[in-house]
Amino acid sequence: MTRLLIHVEGETEESFVNEVLAPHLYTYGYGKVSARLLGNARQRDRRGGIRGWSGVRKDILNHLKEDSGCLATTMVDYYRLPQTGEKAWTGRSEAARLPFARKAGTVQHPLMADIGTQSGFASIAARFVPYVTMHEFEGLLSRDCTRFAAGIRRHDLAPRLQAIREQCPHFRQWLERLESRPG
Repeated sequence: MTRLLIHVEGETEESFVNEVLAPHLYTYGYGKVSARLLGNARQRDRRGGIRGWSGVRKDILNHLKEDSGCLATTMVDYYRLPQTGEKAWTGRSEAARLPFARKAGTVQHPLMADIGTQSGFASIAARFVPYVTMHEFEGLLSRDCTRFAAGIRRHDLAPRLQAIREQCPHFRQWLERLESRPG
């Protein structure tokens, strides 16, 4: 069974992956789904956050090389990714000049290519499925609007939440990519 490691930017995203997304993906055949903070976990006062791409790339490559049966992805907020300097994320500077609908892909494609180039193996690159969200994590809470409405004890809001969710295709596309991979 396939294992999936999701590199996340904060503790809220970490909890979401471990408590909500993992059980959902288990129904698609994944054997293990877990989150890993991108920030420095040794600093108790500031866990999570966005590190520079070179450090994140190193972590992702190490994980993919150590475990040939796993997939890796990211769950990061586009607007928090550094554009310039030594912490810049590949593609982020170019994406800043593009229309909204092209920004995430303009970062995701170079990230995938960079993992392939740095690893030297197409088989490693094929196991990396980057995801850059164009919205804050709270926007992802609309994955299952009926359950979310029930969770906040406002069942009446489910149809309105679903209408809003249908206007945000990016999260659904990423989820469909993960669901379509063999578990």
